[in-house]
Amino acid sequence: MAISAQEVNKLRQMTGAGMMDCKKALVEADGDFDKAIEILRKKGQKVSEKRADRETSEGGVFIKTSDDGKLATLIALGCETDFVAKNDGFQELGNEILEVAFSHKPSDIESLKSLKIGDLTINEKIVDMVGKIGEKIEIVAYELVEGEKVIPYIHSNSKLGVLVALSNTNGSDVEDAGKDVAMQIAAMNPVALDKDGVDSTIIERELEIGRDQARQEGKPENIIDKIAEGKLNKFFKDNTLLQQAFVKDNSLTVAKYLDSVKSGLTVSQFKRISIG
Repeated sequence: MAISAQEVNKLRQMTGAGMMDCKKALVEADGDFDKAIEILRKKGQKVSEKRADRETSEGGVFIKTSDDGKLATLIALGCETDFVAKNDGFQELGNEILEVAFSHKPSDIESLKSLKIGDLTINEKIVDMVGKIGEKIEIVAYELVEGEKVIPYIHSNSKLGVLVALSNTNGSDVEDAGKDVAMQIAAMNPVALDKDGVDSTIIERELEIGRDQARQEGKPENIIDKIAEGKLNKFFKDNTLLQQAFVKDNSLTVAKYLDSVKSGLTVSQFKRISIG
C-alpha cells in the first residue's frame, strides 16, 4: 500500500527511528502504526543481538545529587563510538535512566533495567535505541552513595565520574575540599579508602610479588617476609585514598589534608566509574 510522507514522519516522531526504517515498517505493517512500532522494536532486538559482543569503550557518565547533598546516584551508559556518545538521543536516554535510578534506588543494574520509562522498561528503551543507531548500548555501571555530604565530580571527557561521601562535616562548608578529593580519586584511582578496605586477594598478590622480587634480588630467605611486608605498606601508601600523598600538596596525605580543612573531616566512602 502507498505510505504518505506525513505517515512516515508521524512514526518517526513517535519512535525516533530513521525515515527509511519507518517507511519500511509501515509498508510491512500495511499502515498499522502499532504493528509498525512492534516491527521497529523487533529490528532493534535483532541489531542488539548482533552487536552483543561489541565493546562499549565510549559513552557518558550521568550524576544526580539530592537537594540536601546527602545522596547521589551515578550511572554510566556505554556505546561504541564518540559520535553516538555526543548524540542528543543518547544523552536524553542517559538522563532518563538516571532519573529513574535516582527515584527508585534499585539494588543493581538488572533491577534498574526492569524499571520503566513511560510504557517501556529501561531495557526495552535501550534495545529501541540500539535499533535506531545501529550500535551496542549498555548500562556500564550504577552506583548510589549516601553520607553527611556527597560531592559529585564528572571529568571533562564525561567518561569518568566520582562520588565522595564526607563525614564529620558538622555543617561546615567543605565543598571545595570534597572536590579536591574527588579529583584526586579521578587522577590516582585508589583501590580502597584505607588498608582495611583492600581485598584479601589483592593483599596476598602484593605480598607474593614482594617475596618474588626479594628472592630475585638475592635477599636471605629469613627476611623475605619482612621485605614483602614493607613493599605491601608502600602499596597501601600509594593505592589507598586516605594514605595517598595529596596531589595539590605532596607534604600531606589526603587524610591530613582533610583534617587541616576541618578537624575530624574524612571520607566515609567513594565510588569511581570510568568508561573505556
